[in-house]
Amino acid sequence: MGSKNRHWMGLIVVAGMALGMGKEPPHPDAAESWRAQGEAAVAAARELAPSPQRARNVILFVGDGMGVSTVTAARILDGQLRGGSGEEHRLAFERLPHLALMKTYNTNQQVPDSAGTATAMLTGVKTRAGVIGLDATAARGVASEPGQRLTTLFETAESRGLATGVVTTTTITHATPAAAYAHTPHRNWENDAEIPADAASAGERDIALQLVEMGAGDGIDVALGGGRTHFLPKDAVDPEHPEERGSRGDGRNLLDEWRTARPGRATPWNRDQLASPEVANARQVLGLFEPSHMRFDAQRAADSGGEPSLADMTAFAIDRLAKNESGYVLLVEGGRIDHGHHLGSAFFALYDAIAFSAAVDAALARVDLADTLVVVTADHSHTLTIAGYPKRGNPILGLVRGTDAQGDPIDEPTRDASGLPYTTVGYANGPGHHGASEAQPEGPKRFPHLPREVKGVTQGRPDLSTVDTTDPRYLPEAAVPLTAETHGGEDVPLYAGGAGSHLFHGVQEQSYVYYAIRTALGW
Repeated sequence: MGSKNRHWMGLIVVAGMALGMGKEPPHPDAAESWRAQGEAAVAAARELAPSPQRARNVILFVGDGMGVSTVTAARILDGQLRGGSGEEHRLAFERLPHLALMKTYNTNQQVPDSAGTATAMLTGVKTRAGVIGLDATAARGVASEPGQRLTTLFETAESRGLATGVVTTTTITHATPAAAYAHTPHRNWENDAEIPADAASAGERDIALQLVEMGAGDGIDVALGGGRTHFLPKDAVDPEHPEERGSRGDGRNLLDEWRTARPGRATPWNRDQLASPEVANARQVLGLFEPSHMRFDAQRAADSGGEPSLADMTAFAIDRLAKNESGYVLLVEGGRIDHGHHLGSAFFALYDAIAFSAAVDAALARVDLADTLVVVTADHSHTLTIAGYPKRGNPILGLVRGTDAQGDPIDEPTRDASGLPYTTVGYANGPGHHGASEAQPEGPKRFPHLPREVKGVTQGRPDLSTVDTTDPRYLPEAAVPLTAETHGGEDVPLYAGGAGSHLFHGVQEQSYVYYAIRTALGW
């Protein structure tokens, strides 16, 4: 952690001082412990004040689909994996001092999608679902008009001489990262083969092409994620998976074109290459580590080519961008939190949320909050629920085991009205309805690394007495049967620390993120 960061984050030691040095600490649930903790929190709050210095650097972390329930469940799981009960644990970004709530709706949808929400955060203008970098007058899937184009935070940063970076665990052309540099009426136009003929003839360019031909400044300086297929022609063999080919219909190899367009560019495709001196010394880096999305973090160790973690990529990006004396703007997306939820898998979603927290931790260890603004938020929520009166420390992915009439923990699972046990986490909708016995039909196609077998029972409510609900293949029950779980529409939290972080407060429109960041940078 940066030395100047320790001042406000280190104020928690007040709790220890309040308990008395050299004394045996009381039980963490003892009344005096809670009093000391409360006094320490107030003392820390008293020390907070608006930063007089503008931000030189900005890092915007977006946990895709990371609503409040996901944060809570990930906090508990992370704490339990570390040997604690979980509830008292804190994720890295929960230590940041400023908090706000963001209203996430799109201009045409009560429950939003990532294209419209990312556009709001990175342009300051809310728009329709499925539309990237265009205002709300643009119709989804219809060729856009010049007056609909919005200027992104990253385009402005490039024009002002700042370094820029985009890091994600999805394809680099997916909705959230694309909102940094692209303008398109349809989020799925990731390569030219996806664009209808009429839109192509009207001048629409695919998202991958917009990345390599970004006109502002010298383009994105560090771009790391998945999505090689969108940059390679259909006859090109993938370097990691020889059985796979590119997707482009125009015959262009955008990776080769981008690398040779300017000197000092590198295009690594695995962890070892990213760590090589050649790439570390490159002026600009476009690293794509999978043909499609990167693996879920729980599966990353099994990757044949060797994928960097989100923390690895974040650390690389910061170290590279910090070389620019004018400062930098960096977007880091934990994109597969969202994909885990869509598949009805709390397991994959929560493990990716923990990996996202580790990336925030890696960033806080490298930056000086005196001149760097760190913002952590989500684009939208999901339908994950946490319920059932489980006892303190109950495994968050396990069956509910509660307390007796005196409030003491019991070991037997709690039963529903029909006498069956149930889990703490569940979904309002999705493929886990009635304990679905296989993944959604599109799962293996969209996310090829997802296990095809899922434990459960297909008739009625499942009897989970002998089911390991912590197994990666288990899908928590969903109330409404859908082939893919949907987003949630509630407000999402935003956590901020560093220069200008005091600007984040209260309940705001999601587009406010853009204006607060610009103000913190002194623009």
